[in-house]
Amino acid sequence: MVDVLLGLQWGDEGKGKIVDYLADKYDIVARFQGGPNAGHTLVLGKDKYVLHTIPSGVFRTKVQNIIGNGVVIDPITICQEIDNLSTAGIDFLDRLFIGEKAHLILPTHRLLDAVQEASKGEQKIGSTLKGIGPTYTDKIARHGLRMGEILLPDFQQRYEKLKALHLQLATAYPKVAFDLEAQEKKWFEAIARLQKLQIISCEYFLNDALQAGKKILAEGAQGSMLDIDYGTYPFVTSSNTITSGVCNGLGIAPQKIGEVIGITKAYCTRVGGGPFPTELHDQTGEDIQRAGGEFGATTGRPRRCGWIDLPQLRYTIMLSGVTQLVMTKVDVLDGFETLNAATAYLHQGKETQQVPFDVAVDVTPVYKTYQGWQTDTTTANKWSDFPAPLQQYITELEEYLGVPFRIVSVGPEREQLVIR
Repeated sequence: MVDVLLGLQWGDEGKGKIVDYLADKYDIVARFQGGPNAGHTLVLGKDKYVLHTIPSGVFRTKVQNIIGNGVVIDPITICQEIDNLSTAGIDFLDRLFIGEKAHLILPTHRLLDAVQEASKGEQKIGSTLKGIGPTYTDKIARHGLRMGEILLPDFQQRYEKLKALHLQLATAYPKVAFDLEAQEKKWFEAIARLQKLQIISCEYFLNDALQAGKKILAEGAQGSMLDIDYGTYPFVTSSNTITSGVCNGLGIAPQKIGEVIGITKAYCTRVGGGPFPTELHDQTGEDIQRAGGEFGATTGRPRRCGWIDLPQLRYTIMLSGVTQLVMTKVDVLDGFETLNAATAYLHQGKETQQVPFDVAVDVTPVYKTYQGWQTDTTTANKWSDFPAPLQQYITELEEYLGVPFRIVSVGPEREQLVIR
């Protein structure tokens, strides 16, 4: 079976650490969507790693790592990642495989991303400017370039044709500073390196592995509320970040899906623009941001912070068929006397537990207040180590969400986990 690991909020839930913890129980870890806008942070001893494209199973020496067809790949970024890991002594290239149908991010995709975002003024959606949106646009418009094409003799001509189209499109927008010639030089150097990697038919590779009885963990990027169809549109990413994206992104049939593991912080964060009903614009929000080190692993941008949003979580649990939950960053709330959880919304004068169509308009959270635990949880090893107020907080959230919390993270280190 294929188990799935997803972020249930707006991203940055701590997926990388949990994939790393779970990975040694699997034969294969496979990324199924997204691009280098992902930032999966792992802390191993004194070393900190941030992965953008490469799956988080690379630190487990027996695990194969697949970049699936649903991922969009920036050759420059992935080569930088390879170099960083190799410099750190991580030997993994014989265990890295890239789907031949994964789409390539061109330098001109990044140019288009920059000019389009700049033209929006105050209506910016908070793009990471990695070229991901334009790459998925080309995919849907059926003129993108895919990994398998870098092995074809006419690849240069295909590249030039798409580049010319992009440059023509860019003339419709105000100019931005962008050194295309320098970026192209780096890009083609990276392409030459990618041509030597293991480029595979992702769908056959994974289905053959399933037939052979191997266990696969599908790793999501971004959060469920950034899903192109079911997130807070248009402030979303350009791919399906929920369980359905696994089937498209890896070539896996729905009946092959087993456990669906959903991750949520003990509170909530969001990077960039867009609706965020429980956002705190006060000292409490700043205190959470500071205690949690809430700055984007990919962009460095400060994350907006707020209380946990249970109607939102129940929504994403429903969409993905989540079977078990993980709570991260519990320790960030150790110092708070009280904390809140949104249990409903006031919308158009009525109380509802459904996420409205336009969650940015006339939505006020209804909160329940919980007693803080005001105890250092970072050394907790088992459930009984947790103070009673924290046990109550987690237990009541389980009852509301209808799904059990199986793992609670109390710090950034691999070992700082409480398993239930």
